[in-house]
Amino acid sequence: MAVQATAAQISSVALRTCAIIFFRFFPAHFPTFVFAAFAIYVPAFLATYWAGPELEVVDDEIDVLVKETTITPDDGNGDAVVADEIDVQEKVTLREKPVSKWKILAYGAPNPRDQITSIATFLINALFVALTADALYRARIFYPADDLSFVRLGYISNDEAKMLIREPNQAKMPVTVEIRLADAIPPFEDPIWRLAGGLQSTNNETDFTGIVNIHLKDKHPRWYEYRTSNNHAGRFLSAPKPGQLSDKTDGKFTFLSTSCILPRFPYSPFDHALAIPGLRHLAEKLPGLSAQFMLFLGDFIYIDVPNRFGKSIDEYRMQYRQVYASPDWAPVAQNLSWIHVLDDHEISNDWDASNTGVYQAAVEPWATYQANVNPPKALRAGSNNIQRKDATWYSFAQGPASFFLMDTRSYRSRNKVPFEDEEKTMLGPEQLEDFLAWLARPEPRGIKWKIVASSVPFTKNWPVNVQDTWGGFLVERRRILEAMWDAGARGMGVLVLSGDRHEFAATKFPPPADSKWPASAAAHEISTSPLNQFASPFPTYRQTDDEDVKLKYIPSGSSKFGAFTIENVEGESTLQYQLYVDGKEAWNTTLIAAKPSSGTSGSFWDFLKF
Repeated sequence: MAVQATAAQISSVALRTCAIIFFRFFPAHFPTFVFAAFAIYVPAFLATYWAGPELEVVDDEIDVLVKETTITPDDGNGDAVVADEIDVQEKVTLREKPVSKWKILAYGAPNPRDQITSIATFLINALFVALTADALYRARIFYPADDLSFVRLGYISNDEAKMLIREPNQAKMPVTVEIRLADAIPPFEDPIWRLAGGLQSTNNETDFTGIVNIHLKDKHPRWYEYRTSNNHAGRFLSAPKPGQLSDKTDGKFTFLSTSCILPRFPYSPFDHALAIPGLRHLAEKLPGLSAQFMLFLGDFIYIDVPNRFGKSIDEYRMQYRQVYASPDWAPVAQNLSWIHVLDDHEISNDWDASNTGVYQAAVEPWATYQANVNPPKALRAGSNNIQRKDATWYSFAQGPASFFLMDTRSYRSRNKVPFEDEEKTMLGPEQLEDFLAWLARPEPRGIKWKIVASSVPFTKNWPVNVQDTWGGFLVERRRILEAMWDAGARGMGVLVLSGDRHEFAATKFPPPADSKWPASAAAHEISTSPLNQFASPFPTYRQTDDEDVKLKYIPSGSSKFGAFTIENVEGESTLQYQLYVDGKEAWNTTLIAAKPSSGTSGSFWDFLKF
């Protein structure tokens, strides 16, 4: 086979393989290989085609004729010499090598004897390249979402609802928001629309967004409807007070958790350029879950996947707009509160450079679209009512649970620092101090769970890239575990929620045997991701010791989310977890809040006994 034909075959196979991997399995890096392979393939294809058909030998005949000749000296003296004269004739019959249509189509090298099939195989490769370009550029070119107008619900408490509004059309200003009780009881309650707030104007400084804080007069859980003057509408359920459960949800408190969204994966040329199939799975299940909110654990955008196209604020803003502009977004957001934590792909992969580099360009859009409608900033250590100024970590309490939302990216030490280094930190000193104080702080009566939102896994059972997880910050992790066991010994169920790994795992952290902590003080982690991204192609979770105990591990599924339901059952606070993989329930489990080992529940009410 000629060298140009070999080059055509190798580049063709490489192109198709990389494109398929990019479309279905791993949506990063491979477009570069697709385009490079096509650049090699085109000249190799033409050179092979112009070189003419490949020939093969079909017959090889050799005729040998031996002729004796007597040679006599010219002077007549001496003896005559007899010589053999050999005449060899070879007849080689060639023909054009037979054409195999399937090989032309499968391997991509052309044959001039079969022009149609050769053109077809070239078009197949050209189609793969065109689809790759479509996956990369269609959304950027045709759907930058500059004119996006939308409303989303942020944090909702028992007396307030935060709402993010984006409206670039100044002709629609001012934008007003009206609400009314959706479950009004006549004649005692009037279900009329009342003005709740609005925006006088928007501008490019905040990407034409604004925040509306809606005051809720009824302090108990109620269903509200809202509508805006720029034609957006929805409904929401206000939250129960800390320590209480609501009859509106049959005495159950449910919330959701997941992470990681990459639009248009797996790739289909027939999907909308901003399609998010995982949101469709979520939308199908939402009506039956009665969830209070979605706790999204990071990687809401992927600034560097499949390629990084820029480092400006405008680039980051566009990525947020494109998710919110997805046709699959409204069904899961117009009636559901979403609250967020920050992770690396909102900045850059495996980010550990604190507030340097692209951090400032990344964090402004993050604040605009996510943080500004998040729960309150966490309380400062040593205080019961003063929030930490400029904190990027949050805490709140609703119903039977108290929540702490970590920032695991803005303050961490470099990942390459030794895992056991005493000074290495994931949270930074102030956040760590506030978090430990939150774990130790007594909660109102009725709160039985302390729930931690960490964008990266707390377990060290993921050895692949473990330095980016809490497994690379072992000293600080050990200190936190001890504080968690202290909370568990006081009768609090401690649960860490994480994402990031595109896999699911449930892990238990039992206190050391023969320690001061009872076995019932064990903490747990449930790590769930992605909502819409590639699944890990091979298992990467592995238990290596008795410190992190595997309860369940499911690597497959490009869409995963979990529902947590807390209720009182026979005098105990139970937490049921349901895992949904690609729209179907794949696993469930139930945790029970531990009884206090010291006779106190950790509630501040227990400290008021006379």
